[in-house]
Amino acid sequence: MNNCDDDGDGNWDVVCNEENEDEESWDEYIWRKEIECATRKPAEYPEVTISSFTETGREESSIVVPKQRAYTGRKPVIPSSLADTPCATFGVQRLLDQLNATFGTSYGLDDPFLASLLEHYISNDYDFGLAYSYLRRIWYTDDWSVVKKALWRWRNEDQKKRRKALVGSRIVNPELPPRCVWDLYSNRVVPYWMMDARLWLQPISHAWVDKKDRTAVWTPINGYEWPVPIPKDADLDLIRIEMLNLREEYAWLDVLCLRQEGGRREDLRAEEWRLDVPTIGEVYRSSTVVCYLSGLGRPLTLNEGDLESDRSWFRRAWTLQEVGFGREIAGDTPDGPLHAECKDGEYATELLTRFHKKLQDTYYSTLLYDVLAEMRTRVSTNPVDKIAGLASLVLSNWIPAYSESVSVEHAWSALVDSMYARHRAQLFILYAEPGDAGPKWRPSWRQAMTKPLLPHWIDGYVERDETGGVDSCYMPQCVEGFVRGLAVVEEGDRHGEFIVECNDGIKRFKIAAAHTYPIPEDIYTLIHFLPYESPHGCIIGRSLPEGRFEKVSVVETWDKDLLDITEIHQYILI
Repeated sequence: MNNCDDDGDGNWDVVCNEENEDEESWDEYIWRKEIECATRKPAEYPEVTISSFTETGREESSIVVPKQRAYTGRKPVIPSSLADTPCATFGVQRLLDQLNATFGTSYGLDDPFLASLLEHYISNDYDFGLAYSYLRRIWYTDDWSVVKKALWRWRNEDQKKRRKALVGSRIVNPELPPRCVWDLYSNRVVPYWMMDARLWLQPISHAWVDKKDRTAVWTPINGYEWPVPIPKDADLDLIRIEMLNLREEYAWLDVLCLRQEGGRREDLRAEEWRLDVPTIGEVYRSSTVVCYLSGLGRPLTLNEGDLESDRSWFRRAWTLQEVGFGREIAGDTPDGPLHAECKDGEYATELLTRFHKKLQDTYYSTLLYDVLAEMRTRVSTNPVDKIAGLASLVLSNWIPAYSESVSVEHAWSALVDSMYARHRAQLFILYAEPGDAGPKWRPSWRQAMTKPLLPHWIDGYVERDETGGVDSCYMPQCVEGFVRGLAVVEEGDRHGEFIVECNDGIKRFKIAAAHTYPIPEDIYTLIHFLPYESPHGCIIGRSLPEGRFEKVSVVETWDKDLLDITEIHQYILI
């Protein structure tokens, strides 16, 4: 059974298409029924306990992470043994009895719509966990006749949204929710549309351990769709227990919810990844993220070399977008590094001090300077993944679709094209050198990751005309003059002057270059935008025919008189 592709409602497409009810009225009716369902839920469910022993056969005393030993609570959580039981084992009446016991209800088979739904789950080889998960959103209804259409509409609206989100090589809906989620109560991966939209989806972030320390697990949790790569000493059922102890109901975990290599439908992976990989960041944005810093499901440990390792959570490219606005560290143990004593900002060892400083200094940012500076310190298995990992952080109206095989410069160009005009203006001034691959107004990907970033902030715009593929500098302040004194590279900041011929004579203005890129003495056009602060960062370059501008470098000035003699122009950037 394909958990994420199945419709969950039976073969009712034709029936639903033939109905002629007003669509808006149906949406309102179904929405009202869903709200009513929520109000009919029991105030309290029977107490449930699942443990490492019942789920994995391992004694609780052998489990290092306390929160992975057992879960006890009054939520409708089912054990894996029940989730794995085929619905056909029960038959219709016993299946209904088990659902009633789980949901705390007393439905009977006198309703033909309910009976038909249960028969569908039996005849289509559902296990109890999957059937239970599909029913959770609508179980407390008083009108089973609308359930089939509700399920059909939710599924088709989700599919329609995904089809519309991808236009050619562009994702025009960057805020698209994930394709699948992990229902922790049923222990099944199901389509996002089966989750009550009013509930919070908990993202999980983790360090990927080395390949030799991983194993591929075939599991009923994702319907055996693909082997799930996890650390050899981790267990998905123990991770589930920990998440339940963190009071979570639905979670998103990449290895479970994003199609992995080696599955039954490998032909679907590349197509799904085009859409699913770039939108991963949306799952983490504005969320408190559960983080396994030492590897998925593993206890948190800290050893010499961990923070410098290419496998460190703090150094992986993908985890930059997974920082969130808050973190809950999973895998915690009583004697772990989170419980080390701090005195006057210092810990017992230099390693502990660095670890806690990294935790404090890791924060979510959408400032281009911050994300580029941080990504330079990170590593990825596929070089193009660093660019894909920036997509949700640069904030734009659309983002590029993902491709494993595209070149980094092609991927970088697509990402720059998608950026808001203000972010593109930052690229115009953050780097001292002209671009060395493609446009000169902004850095190549190699330059973006290796050349020094200049701490200049401007309030400007570099617009893009999609029709002609033209980048233009919107309403900059410009003046032409002669640059002197910056041709020789020296240690420290270089100081020179910008000489302008004005109506009332020659004027000289102090400028400086806080970088090591030489600027030959010549006549240049100086561009500046409204600055946030002094010194004022300015771009210098050559004005070319047909209103074009070729960037040469970046300078700065404290001389406000220079900014007062500029004129407004609009340039096409090359």
